[in-house]
Amino acid sequence: MKLGIDNIDRYLTLFANKRVGLITNPTGTNSQMTTTIDVLKEKVNLVCLFSPEHGVRGEFQAGIHFDSYIDQDSGIIAHSLYTKDKRPTKEMLDTIDIICIDIQDVGSRFYTFIYTMAYSMMACSEAKKEFVVFDRPNPVGGEVCEGNILDLEYRSFIGYYPIVQRHGMTIGELAKMFNEHFGIGCHLTIIPMEGWKRSMDFHDTRLPWLCPSPNVPTLETCYLYNGTCIFEGTNVSEGRGTTKPFEYIGAPYMNPRELTTALNELHLPGVLFTPITFTPTFSKHNGFLCKGVHVHITDKNTFEAVKTGWSMLAIIRRLYPNAFEVLPPYKAGGNRMLELNTGCDYILKETYSLEEQWNIIARDSKKFAEERKQYLLY
Repeated sequence: MKLGIDNIDRYLTLFANKRVGLITNPTGTNSQMTTTIDVLKEKVNLVCLFSPEHGVRGEFQAGIHFDSYIDQDSGIIAHSLYTKDKRPTKEMLDTIDIICIDIQDVGSRFYTFIYTMAYSMMACSEAKKEFVVFDRPNPVGGEVCEGNILDLEYRSFIGYYPIVQRHGMTIGELAKMFNEHFGIGCHLTIIPMEGWKRSMDFHDTRLPWLCPSPNVPTLETCYLYNGTCIFEGTNVSEGRGTTKPFEYIGAPYMNPRELTTALNELHLPGVLFTPITFTPTFSKHNGFLCKGVHVHITDKNTFEAVKTGWSMLAIIRRLYPNAFEVLPPYKAGGNRMLELNTGCDYILKETYSLEEQWNIIARDSKKFAEERKQYLLY
């Protein structure tokens, strides 16, 4: 198959006599593993880079903010878009005519890269600049979408538009939906892939896996992330600081065997749980022994990440009501992380039974599957 960047030669007239900016990170390569930075330096007038969370070369951990800097390998200035405004400034846009993006998404509503793209598209719309997406595969495939539709009361940089957690769209398809359905209205060009089918996950592409960010080391992490990322908003470790982020879930107060038994008794599709102990080397519970479960995907075709994550949360709350805590907002009067990750308040408030939560997921997944149809490119 060919990635969008592999097809650039067909689109060189789009870049002729234009100053080009590029949003990218270590996953921005062609199928021969040449960086998109190097490809564009050779073929177009690449004048600056734009960095999402983690940096152009992936050198920063989650949540670390940084200023503009010179990218050592290319000698080109790199502007951070992981800032308060989250978008290119007028001064940055004055130096370019067109912005491109080539980044591997992970297929999740939570992932900040797709909103870095959206905010940059907004800035381009306002400044009358062009925006180009070099399309890439959705690593967990393009057939399944799952989750609840985000309530805009809980809009944030980890959930900006009313979509579900596992959206099943490519970054190019998302750009098209953001631009048309959600009204950004920029001058958008999508350079498509060839040979990608919606039934394919990233292993099926036969391309090497490059970590999109420090805590997404494997393709399996992408499948789990849509479910277990919600523990970020609680005093339960989501496995950051271990070799299995989003696979190891636990806290010092848990009983691994008890939790494993309770979760396996739910008979959730495509997943099994085993007892685990681990000590995170950074992040939540750094240096303390955590006890919990290792989440094993047994069948990626039937695994339901959001249903699994919500079920885990409900069982942990039931078993450890006096120890489990939802973390407070980052700032007074703000929404809690659990609300931002779930895109609602009814999980925080335990408004519905677990079975009713499952019904919400099924209903919203079906609704979003219909909404996205007109924006699919493959």
